[in-house]
Amino acid sequence: YSAGGDGVSQLASRMAARFAAASMLAGHPNEAKPDGLRNLPFAIHMGELDGAFVRNRVAADCGKALDALAAADRGAYVHEGELHRGKGHWMDGQDAKAVPWMARFTRDPRPAKVVWLQDDVTHTRRYWLENPDPRQGQRSVAERDGQEVRILEAPPGIALRILLDDAMLDLDRDVRVTQGGTELFAGRVPRSKAVVERVLADCYDPRAAFCAEVAVTTRN
Repeated sequence: YSAGGDGVSQLASRMAARFAAASMLAGHPNEAKPDGLRNLPFAIHMGELDGAFVRNRVAADCGKALDALAAADRGAYVHEGELHRGKGHWMDGQDAKAVPWMARFTRDPRPAKVVWLQDDVTHTRRYWLENPDPRQGQRSVAERDGQEVRILEAPPGIALRILLDDAMLDLDRDVRVTQGGTELFAGRVPRSKAVVERVLADCYDPRAAFCAEVAVTTRN
């Protein structure tokens, strides 16, 4: 709530893989972008009269941005937004509806498609993608379909690691990684105790203890 809502706007996108859903109440996103919320249901609640720092106007703009992202990516960017009529910075508890809304969702650490936009605080992992040398503003998009992982968007010439396990595909069969129709990798990907240990050391999340990886360099 309020400054906490500012924080949710910043952290939800950066740490989306850790949550089932998130809600921003009477906060301000500042420079945070909504791109990384593809797989994280997100609610915005704001008082209609909450004009300090133009919170009400910015909340409406954030809702429109999520509307546009959802329209362009069917089934993704689940969200809701409400400007509470006649309310200011305190919404008299009307925003409490965000809690049962969030409770409807279950966290998915292995979404079929990942959108990763690096903020001013960078991260080396987003779901099943890793970038050992992240830079502010880098945008990477990848999707998996059966035994194939497709890199749809990425900065040229960067190293990416694709984390895999048997819940995502069949590691006893060949795996293919492509970018723009060009094959970057094809073959078997061995399960590795070292990968499990490294992934868990980076973020102790047993539900996302990936056991295999493919390292590729994106095309120039």
